[in-house]
Amino acid sequence: MDIETLMMPFRFGFMQNAFLISIIVSVPTALLSCFLVLKGWALMGDAVSHSVLPGIVLAYVLGIPLLIGAFAAGMLCAVATGYLASNSRVKQDTVMGVVFSGMFGVGIVLYVSIETNAHLDHILFGNMLGVQTGELWMSGVISALVALALIVKWKDLLLHSFDPAQAQATGLPVNLLHYGLLAALSLTIVATLAAAGLILAIGLLIAPGAIAFLIVRTFSRMLVVAVIVCMAAMLGGTYASFFLDSAPAPTIVLILTAMFVAAFVRRSVLTRRASRLRVERSMEIAAE
Repeated sequence: MDIETLMMPFRFGFMQNAFLISIIVSVPTALLSCFLVLKGWALMGDAVSHSVLPGIVLAYVLGIPLLIGAFAAGMLCAVATGYLASNSRVKQDTVMGVVFSGMFGVGIVLYVSIETNAHLDHILFGNMLGVQTGELWMSGVISALVALALIVKWKDLLLHSFDPAQAQATGLPVNLLHYGLLAALSLTIVATLAAAGLILAIGLLIAPGAIAFLIVRTFSRMLVVAVIVCMAAMLGGTYASFFLDSAPAPTIVLILTAMFVAAFVRRSVLTRRASRLRVERSMEIAAE
């Protein structure tokens, strides 16, 4: 390919908007993914991403901003999950599965019962190539607020995610941190609606943090690496989808999956090599 062909995606307005939304949502999703991975909240991200659908439909029916409906539904799912898990014998992951599948089912029933020009596949799988200026601004404002809050409070959130009992003992507002993290999760999913949709948003909320966790050993570096990985995957997937004639969001998730496999293989090789070196060193010491 010549330079003119390689630069072709940047000449179209819809591709420029797709690249912009990729940069915008990659920062908060990557930062949040680190906390979700550390805290073991992968299913929580999945639950909230599926549960915002009834909020979107109800907001459309009531004529209020979809942002409000999606955020309210996401927080309702998170709070309901926490309450049921704390007041029943059922484990939290089971409660999450029941709550998010129930709310997702309610959303589907509501959607098919009304007349709307909104396409369900755009809500579920995103529509990066159809992102409008208003959506860019909305995602940009939400992403900036979430990213700023996570960066400012990352040490407190780290302690809360790693050891909630220790966080409470040191005087941190654990309830505020808990629900603040849930609010950030709900807002981030709302910001990614235009880019990845409800279903594929979970990939952006888990894969970058998991990849960074396999590559580095400190949490501060994990945050930086996750952002780099997520942004590279989103920009690369959007660029590749133009030439592959594929949807950008699934292409991005496939790239993230390939990066995770590569990081996992690299970590396995390094672990085996370190184990072999320790054994050889021990044998040398014993021989001496």
